[in-house]
Amino acid sequence: MKLSGRRESNNVEDRRGGSVKAGGIGLGAVILGIIAYATTGDLGTAISTVVSNSQTTTESTGEYHGTALEDSLERFSRQILASTEDVWKEEFSKLGKTYQPPTLVFYKGTTQTACGTGSATSGPFYCSGDEKIYLDLDFLATMKQSLGASGDFTNAYVIAHEVAHHVQNQLGYLGAAHKRMNAARSESEANKMSVRIELQADYLAGVWGNKENAKHFSLEVGDMEEALDAAKKIGDDYLQRQAGYNQVQSDAFTHGTSAQRTRWLKKGLQSGNIAGGDTYSIDYNSL
Repeated sequence: MKLSGRRESNNVEDRRGGSVKAGGIGLGAVILGIIAYATTGDLGTAISTVVSNSQTTTESTGEYHGTALEDSLERFSRQILASTEDVWKEEFSKLGKTYQPPTLVFYKGTTQTACGTGSATSGPFYCSGDEKIYLDLDFLATMKQSLGASGDFTNAYVIAHEVAHHVQNQLGYLGAAHKRMNAARSESEANKMSVRIELQADYLAGVWGNKENAKHFSLEVGDMEEALDAAKKIGDDYLQRQAGYNQVQSDAFTHGTSAQRTRWLKKGLQSGNIAGGDTYSIDYNSL
């Protein structure tokens, strides 16, 4: 992905210089945490999974000095965030609305949010309570090792997906969907609404990719394929199989299958039309 000379967003909060969790969190624990979050949608479960498979200590770091890799990923993340700001500002303007961008929070290990304690082991996440996206750059650095997903556009998709949750929040989709989840008569029914939310976010991330490339011709050969491969490898069914499930438990899906996630991301990449991402009125089995 070509980003040379592109602006970096200042809508960033860096918490990496505070107290962090460090020590024995290995890739195995990270994978288990990701799987726990993907299958339950619960940050607390993901955190507990990692803690039970790791030994961690708390240490105060003072001013944080990143590695060369972290500095590169920070710059990349700021550039992607800036791109989403430009794209969604324009798209909201077409709808007669004003886009208020989210804040991207860099942190290490765990951090407090308006949605509770967030953990790097559950991957990047968006909190609608404070309208912030939380990202431990170590997740981007280890995506290839932990999930077999590689490429800079893969990392861009991860960030764009979380920004898409903010877009959903700004447009009222997220609040309405959360009300329906809270009114659900069963956990399975609530999970199905969660899947609809996540698939719409995948679609909107694709819309961003379409607009970004149309503006800057930034996508290179293989970039789209990398993102689609990443979407496949974070599908609920794929992660359950990776976790050793003998049988896929569809009632526990919270993000969608590999086929669903790649399909909706691809639709967004191809269309670039925000209106085409209605995942709520479609029959669930047709998603």
